[in-house]
Amino acid sequence: MITIERITKNNEHALKLPNEAFELFGKLVVTRTANVWQYHEVLTDSDTMIFPDEDYQLDSIDQKGFAIGAFDDNKCIGLGIFEKYWNKYLYLSDLKVSSSYRGQNVASTLLNAAIELAKDEGMKGIYTIAQDNNLNANRFYLKYGFEIGGLNTKSYQFTQQKGKFDIYYYLDFNA
Repeated sequence: MITIERITKNNEHALKLPNEAFELFGKLVVTRTANVWQYHEVLTDSDTMIFPDEDYQLDSIDQKGFAIGAFDDNKCIGLGIFEKYWNKYLYLSDLKVSSSYRGQNVASTLLNAAIELAKDEGMKGIYTIAQDNNLNANRFYLKYGFEIGGLNTKSYQFTQQKGKFDIYYYLDFNA
């Protein structure tokens, strides 16, 4: 049975959930015409990517927002890190699920719980960023109900990832 819990001193070991490889197999191409965001997918050769592990500190997270974890017994199998912003949006800075639990609605369950916490704290929506070449993440946010709200074509200009873009996603809460 998978449970969702806010991360506190009692379960802060969850913040050490390691990043695992994920598949890259395409990209979401985003354009904006007449104030309307449009997109289509382009499939590519398959590759994998893994983000460096973070060194999350509970005190720092709690100063900016909160973290929630998905647990199978006492084992953390999913993690969401959220920061409150001045504009009443909660920023989803990290969302990860252990590879053996992917495709089991863990990420959606984490977001559902985060939305309830965010509403209780007066937030009006969530926003996040996905790289254009992480097609699984882009598909997830679109399926969940997020809307494209921006495209940053310059973030990676001076890095080894030159040519990648950031897609900004927004989910406004219903009143």
